[in-house]
Order: sequence, then C-alpha cells, then structure tokens
Amino acid sequence: MDVLIVEDDDSMAAALTAAVSSTGHGAVRVARGTDALLRHRDFDVILLDLGLPDMDGLEVLRKLRQVTDVPILILTARDDERSVVLGLRSGADDYLIKPVKLVELLARIEAVTRRAMPASGRRDSLIRLGELALDTDRRVVQVNGAELALTPTEFDLLALLAKNAGSVVTREQILDTLWGDAFLASSRSLDVHLTGLRSKLALPGFIVNVRGVGYRIEADPR
Repeated sequence: MDVLIVEDDDSMAAALTAAVSSTGHGAVRVARGTDALLRHRDFDVILLDLGLPDMDGLEVLRKLRQVTDVPILILTARDDERSVVLGLRSGADDYLIKPVKLVELLARIEAVTRRAMPASGRRDSLIRLGELALDTDRRVVQVNGAELALTPTEFDLLALLAKNAGSVVTREQILDTLWGDAFLASSRSLDVHLTGLRSKLALPGFIVNVRGVGYRIEADPR
C-alpha cells in the first residue's frame, strides 16, 4: 500500500512517514495542496492536513473527491465542530485531531483501506429495498433509477444497513465495521455521515433510529 502524506510541517511529516514505512507500506510526503492534486493517482490512501501553505485542505479534499474515491483521512489540529462536519461532509473517510497516537493512526488507515478493497467472489451483489437499488460490487446506488453521488463512507454505511435490512445494527457495530474500532472511532463521524446519507437518499423513514441502540432499514429486500 502506498500512502500520500500531505503535510507542511517537517517534523510531523517525518514522524508520519516513519510510522507508515515501519509497517512495510510506501510513504511519500508533499507539502502543498497543488502537489497532492497532481500526484494523488499514484497512491492507495491519502493523509491530508488542512493547514496547507497554498490552499485550504478542505478545498483540496473537495477537488480530490471530484476525481477519486481513494480513502482520505484528515489529520489536523482543527478540532472545532464546524471543521469536523465540513471535512466529513466533503468526503473524508475519517477525521483525526493532532496530536494523534501513531498506533491509532495506523489502525485507522488499515480500517479505511480494508473497507475500500473490493471483495472477490461475492454473490448477490445487487440489493433492492423498495425504491433503492444498491450494487456492492460496482459501488453504485440508485433511488427510483437515479444514481446518487455518495461519499465512500456514506456508501459503506448504507451497504452495512442494507445487508442487515429488517434488523437493528448497533452504533458499536457500525463504528467497529467502518472505522475499525468502536472505542477509538468518533460517534460524531457516524452522525455526520448518517445525516448526509439520509439527505441524499431523500427517503423519509427509510433509515430508522432505534433510540439508544442503533439503526434499522425498514424496507424488506425483494
């Protein structure tokens, strides 16, 4: 796996590069958003700082999401609610606040890349739930025949709920499946992605909140 590290702080970049390399993965560091936009095609995952010298990291994220579905993790000192929500809604797969434990960062990288990896030999890749059709192999979602533009995490969240249609999926199960660790993952990340997913689906009552437990898709597969 090759990781692109977009970080303008030299000491932080060196630590991140060393941590990624220690696990046997390739790591390349760039310090500018424009360089990330030029070189993203060569990498399997991107670590993105928001405070870049040439352009705001959120703008870099939005531009990347127009051209690639590669997993993107924001790693930044911005811990305000607005930045977190904007980052996740703009397509980030995860949002980590500096300083972060390197072992946690590596676990998050493994989690998002594992989710992005297509499973081979799967049967029944097409799931139909009322007005929704979801193809897990092609990662395509349609509502009434119209294709939706979901972020990678929104798709994975919908796929998890759809595969368990009629049953409650707990918040802990979602956090553990999508982020790799229910205890390290941020519930706020789940809330933001769920809100974005519901808005794009525009299917009132489709994803039901089971208070204090988790979520359930009501429609029966057909």
